[in-house]
Amino acid sequence: MQELRVELTAVRDLKPSMKNLNMIFIVLEIGRPNVTKDGHEVRSCKVADKTGSINLSVWDEPGLLLQPGDILRISKGYVSVWKNCLTLYMGKGGDIQKIGEFCMVFSELPFMSEPNPDIATQLVGGTSGPGSQPISPVVNSAPGVGPRPPGNGRQQNLNGGTWPSAAPAPQAMGGNGSIPAPFPRGPVPPTKGGGKRDPRKR
Repeated sequence: MQELRVELTAVRDLKPSMKNLNMIFIVLEIGRPNVTKDGHEVRSCKVADKTGSINLSVWDEPGLLLQPGDILRISKGYVSVWKNCLTLYMGKGGDIQKIGEFCMVFSELPFMSEPNPDIATQLVGGTSGPGSQPISPVVNSAPGVGPRPPGNGRQQNLNGGTWPSAAPAPQAMGGNGSIPAPFPRGPVPPTKGGGKRDPRKR
């Protein structure tokens, strides 16, 4: 039986008003949630593939389940502009699945969500993101990836349910642009001598 191949869109190829996008990327950072007037939680996540990074706006429950280092596949995504920043959204009937953890080569540059006043002119009858609630872009800082259990080789649909993985997650090639496996962080051992000496005393 022949498998249906889905064409994936690269981050660097994203432009305003693109829709029905299928993409695979890794989560680098997750911003704090904003609450809309209707009580929905909206999170802005910085995601990347090997061609660049962009902010992804995630609503409600899927946003609660995301962790830095998750490798995601989305379907029916679309691109819009919010406050002069290119932003990726999930469309109606779209799907977001976790397909792996940590092992993916990525590049943070170009950052497609960099504020750009000229980008509004590229819109073809587009509007800002759904709900018209401000979502502050994620700042470019080091992700706080803490220790997490290893993946179990299964895909997780963030809207509920799991499926066996069709193929193992791609292995990272090392160097810049790959997330290493996390290491446990513990308390720093105390130094001998009971702490700092007052520099005024001899």
